[in-house]
Amino acid sequence: MKDIRKQTISKADLPLGRQRNNSEVIEFFDAHWAVPVTDQLVRIKKLDAALGNRAQQIKAIAVTGTNGKSITIHLTSKLLKEESLKVGTMYSPHILTYNERLAIGEETISNKEFTEIANDVINAADSLNMKCNSFELLTMMAIIYFANSKVDVAIFETGSNDCIELMNICKPVVVAVTRAIDEKITDETIVPAELIKHMLSIVNPGTHVISADQSKMNLQMMLEITKEKNGTWAMPIRKLAQLAYPYEQLHGRCAALAERIADIFVNTFANRDAVVVNDTLLTKQKGQRGRPTLEAKRQAELNPKRTVEQFWKDTCNTLPGRFQLLDKEKPSLLLDNANNLDAIKNVLLGVRLLHYQRPLKGLAVVLGCNNKDIDVEGLMRALRYFFKKTSGQVIVCPVASIPSDRGAQSWDIEKVTNDLKSMKIKARSSASFKEAFDIAQKSVDERHGLVVITGSSAIVNEYWNYKGIKKIV
Repeated sequence: MKDIRKQTISKADLPLGRQRNNSEVIEFFDAHWAVPVTDQLVRIKKLDAALGNRAQQIKAIAVTGTNGKSITIHLTSKLLKEESLKVGTMYSPHILTYNERLAIGEETISNKEFTEIANDVINAADSLNMKCNSFELLTMMAIIYFANSKVDVAIFETGSNDCIELMNICKPVVVAVTRAIDEKITDETIVPAELIKHMLSIVNPGTHVISADQSKMNLQMMLEITKEKNGTWAMPIRKLAQLAYPYEQLHGRCAALAERIADIFVNTFANRDAVVVNDTLLTKQKGQRGRPTLEAKRQAELNPKRTVEQFWKDTCNTLPGRFQLLDKEKPSLLLDNANNLDAIKNVLLGVRLLHYQRPLKGLAVVLGCNNKDIDVEGLMRALRYFFKKTSGQVIVCPVASIPSDRGAQSWDIEKVTNDLKSMKIKARSSASFKEAFDIAQKSVDERHGLVVITGSSAIVNEYWNYKGIKKIV
């Protein structure tokens, strides 16, 4: 086999190659999720070199962890946009279209640009005789898209899986860890040493590392790894950002992490003038000797500076498609693509908080999962505890595998349903999402009830398909 690391090729040498239309590009990605993840960094480095070393042209932030990554990236992007920065974001996974993964500001990439960049990347891989995984190709596409658009910063969502090593192509200046929970370890007090080491494998000399994890052992381990790699350890997140209720408890720590990420980037890496401008939230003012003058005080009164607290008060904390409370639907709907125990516990917390805010008249949880590593026993215990305090039922639903899940199969719904019933939880199984959703809607009050759809990206995908939605805006 030819060693791809010894090949050299420039962008000018690349043949035009086949020009696929948008549908053909999607078919190509759907078919290439199962390509082995070994040697990913080698392949993407070769791709980057062939396409003009674009990774060196962007400043990157990586957000990793087991829960809260998407909302953290979303809020970080909003904060940096307030600082007049052009921000690129790469989310993972998508719900309906691959375009959702790539955005600048809050606008997703157009079909035309997505197709053009995809053809460049796919054809570059073909020219190098490399078979690449779809996530590698999409990551390379994000790099090109952000470099072409001359973003000030690119934020990448990267899970705790094998694909995290791809971020080494960008050498992120900030690495943020939301939570560090190993799904395969049922005792949350056990420090997942290998998991944390893997998450921080993308730390380089000078990288700033920040975490919202609350375990002192986990944080100590992160600190030690950061020092070993000559990175810069930032104080961990202890307090919640002051979001509107009930989001303060639900996403307050993600918002506080987003605020710290943005603050570090603006004041350390943005290369902006240190003088404060009126509309900045985060730029630190140079030290001033003595008290402010009377004129300075008068100007401050006439032109009060907007604060971060005001920003959080005005900020919407839903993430279209992934986490969304649809109040205008009858009954109200809560969508969350949580697919692990830690994330689903957070969903249940959110439901309790909503119930405190406005008492629910009927609750149905449509639960569909295809995460083979989920701690089912732990999930059962969490549901039993939840339903001791909140009246409602669980409708266990099968989910169809979507390509980006790499063929993951739906769980055994009859077994899960029977296990729930054995724990005195009101539960029933359904043959399809449509059946589950119809049962859920009929079982709650139209005006004051709540239907929760969660357990995987696939179940949220099923909801949007059921509604006939082709694109999430």
